[in-house]
Amino acid sequence: MWKMDIINIYDNSDKLYYIGGVVRDKLLGIESFDVDITYVGDAVEYCAKFGKVVQENPDFGTIRVNVDGREVDFASTRAEVYEKKGHLPVVTKIGCSLKEDVLRRDFTVNALAMSVKTGEIVDYVGGQEDLKNKVLRVLHDKSFIDDPTRIIRGLKFRVRFGFDLEPKTRKLQEDYLAHINYDMSYKRVKKELIETFNLNSQYAFELFIKEEIYKLISPEKFEIPNVNVQELINKYPVEYPWLVYIGLLPNLARLDLTKEEKRIIEDFRSVGKLKTDFKIYKAFDGLTTESILLYAVSKDMKVALKYLDTLRNTKISITGDDLKSLGIEPSPKYQEIFDYVLKKKLKNPQITYEDEIQLVKNLIK
Repeated sequence: MWKMDIINIYDNSDKLYYIGGVVRDKLLGIESFDVDITYVGDAVEYCAKFGKVVQENPDFGTIRVNVDGREVDFASTRAEVYEKKGHLPVVTKIGCSLKEDVLRRDFTVNALAMSVKTGEIVDYVGGQEDLKNKVLRVLHDKSFIDDPTRIIRGLKFRVRFGFDLEPKTRKLQEDYLAHINYDMSYKRVKKELIETFNLNSQYAFELFIKEEIYKLISPEKFEIPNVNVQELINKYPVEYPWLVYIGLLPNLARLDLTKEEKRIIEDFRSVGKLKTDFKIYKAFDGLTTESILLYAVSKDMKVALKYLDTLRNTKISITGDDLKSLGIEPSPKYQEIFDYVLKKKLKNPQITYEDEIQLVKNLIK
């Protein structure tokens, strides 16, 4: 039996359970990113005694407590209903039975519980068997209708664990994607997209396109680019991997992009055909690597990689102070001079600072 070895709770209650991902990961023998603990009853009232309360949300029956120097989240068992399909559920009961609580979850493999006191596994839905068979199974037929983000979450789990969809679950996914209700919480969609594609998996991207999961964002037909995005990101690391994968999709405004995310998309879309090294440099200088990779994937791989591999390392050394010392008064002429020197250096990267000064002198003569 496995008892809590992550934090110490000095309590003998038989109502405390690990739940969800932490149990799944333990049974798979892998490290878990999160530790979720559920109390059968009102966790806000009961779990406050474990340490200093950091945060609490009585409406959802959750409380965060500092236990021995670590912040731990405790949740009450609760029942929920989706009054508005595709949006956040409404809590109908705090302190329901453990079985009621697990039945509101996404997949059977995430609906397992383990007693904190004894280490006993509680499995109401056949999650252990599905773990053994490496399949994802929803808990009821309207699961994706209630919360379509579960489709993206399922994709994430399939990539992380090498699972596949159980046949009926696959059919339910296909049926939903054929009749999507676009009145959904796109904040939650975006969160799942980020978590899924930040794994940087070409396989996830191929499934995303092949199974038409992209239709959750845009109903327009989307063909997968004949490019290995995973290899590109491995070679040219970026801050927003997920955006390189889905940045080509239409209707991204639905995802409520941040100012920086919008700029990445707008920048790559604004760049047209580029022929000379100078034009390539000027077009990409100052752009994020994300924008340049999106250009590579959608427009011209050769041009984009030429910039990333070679041209972007070219920098001129002269400054405005150098021009001033040569008797050139500050004016828009400065940029013309810098561009002139840059063109020369792009043709011959061995040009030194002294060579640049001489080029300017020759120019102003």
